[in-house]
Amino acid sequence: MSMIAFDPQLPLGLIAALAGLSLAALLLALWRGLAGWWLRALAALVLLVALAQPSWRQEDRLPVADIALVVIDESASNRIGLRPDQVAEALEGLGARLDRLVETGGLELREIRVRDRGEDGTRLVSALAEAAAEIPPDRIAGAILVTDGQVHDADALAEFPGPVHVLLSGSAADWDRRIVIETAPAFAIIDEPVSVTLRVEDIGVAPESGGFAPLTIALDGTMPLRFDVPVGESVTVPVTLGRGGANVLEFATPQVAGELTERNNAAVVSINGVRDRLRVLLVSGEPYPGERTWRNLLKSDSAVDLVHFTILRPPEKQDFVPV
Repeated sequence: MSMIAFDPQLPLGLIAALAGLSLAALLLALWRGLAGWWLRALAALVLLVALAQPSWRQEDRLPVADIALVVIDESASNRIGLRPDQVAEALEGLGARLDRLVETGGLELREIRVRDRGEDGTRLVSALAEAAAEIPPDRIAGAILVTDGQVHDADALAEFPGPVHVLLSGSAADWDRRIVIETAPAFAIIDEPVSVTLRVEDIGVAPESGGFAPLTIALDGTMPLRFDVPVGESVTVPVTLGRGGANVLEFATPQVAGELTERNNAAVVSINGVRDRLRVLLVSGEPYPGERTWRNLLKSDSAVDLVHFTILRPPEKQDFVPV
């Protein structure tokens, strides 16, 4: 591509004003019939052209393909049942259609595979934004998300500089049952009841179950207790710990035919059991002021059971008493 480009030394408004003054002077010279007016006009024209600083520019341009981003959801929820086969089939059909544009050089495909990030969930849009940050915005043709719809950062999708299409895996009739622990204490006093709040809920198009679901509760692997709890409602379960340390509570509901998975049909809660009164054994030797301070401090707390042993036998004493 060839063109004449201008890089003026002065602002265009000032050059236009100088051109207007030159034209007025030329017309005045013609009206008065002054000799050599054409030389003055030629000098003014050369000066104006020099100020405009024209140059001949020739550009060699190469077409650059647009880039389409294909984000593939490989999270645990998208590997349930027939969803992996559906994703593979969708990618195969998508590749067959887009390969025609790739062969013409007008499109470039980039695949992004996203897995679970622990407690953060599936960050599909964050991975898309990271890939788009490395591409000039003018080259982004759009994005295609192949997912089951379980995305935990969908709010950030509005900032993507291009169209976004979604291919959903699964079926409209899919459903699943899970146990959600709403509140659970980290510590509890032994032999005193504490409350754990949980909820059994159905996600999706669940079959009619009468509104109740069986729930079993087992403490430290003992024989589980069975209850019928309402589905979709919060239930408060009283629990009494019988020993100190970590106590493991396991809540479970049996799998129902048609569920996507039974992995979330159980939940485990660990509660540390602590005693109401603290038992302290104080062993001392030769009396000194610090010992009395410790003794008075421990005896002043009504929640402390103090047992004090005083050993007055010096270690260097030699007799027949076994040590």
